[in-house]
Amino acid sequence: MNMLRKEESYTVDDIYALPDGERAELIDGQIFYMSPPGRTHQKISMLLSNEIVSHVRRSKGKCEVYAAPFAVFLNRDSKNYVEPDICVVCDTEKLDEKGCHGAPDWVIEIVSPSSRMMDYYTKLFKYRDAGVREYWIADPAKKRVTVYSFEQGSMMEYLFADEIPVGIYEGFSIKMEQE
Repeated sequence: MNMLRKEESYTVDDIYALPDGERAELIDGQIFYMSPPGRTHQKISMLLSNEIVSHVRRSKGKCEVYAAPFAVFLNRDSKNYVEPDICVVCDTEKLDEKGCHGAPDWVIEIVSPSSRMMDYYTKLFKYRDAGVREYWIADPAKKRVTVYSFEQGSMMEYLFADEIPVGIYEGFSIKMEQE
């Protein structure tokens, strides 16, 4: 007799039940624990967040910018919960005190050794399928940013030294390496 082993499936309630200080994401009912970010990760997060917030303010935009930890209920279900390093949400109807319900317009993940597979593969497909418009993978080890424009169906790679155009904002680019 063939027996199929049933894998445990988790929900957002399990994420909220984690002990204080423990962070994890939930993708298709599977929990993925997160290690604390390092200094380089945080430096990149601050640089990008500041650049994006400054641009939104200068252009009097309505989009809101959030840095991790910030809850994104990606598929508006109880089986998917992520905390992107940075997300930009232009449809403020998706926002409440708990976080973002649905896909942000722009998501940036900063790669760490423990998140490489998640950022380059698992999250790439989850974000695309959920309706994220643009996804950046900033990789400090390679000093490279991979930009996916899901609306255009394109992928481009840039070095940190390059001016990286932001697809959701015309005329806005970011240089990761500051002079």
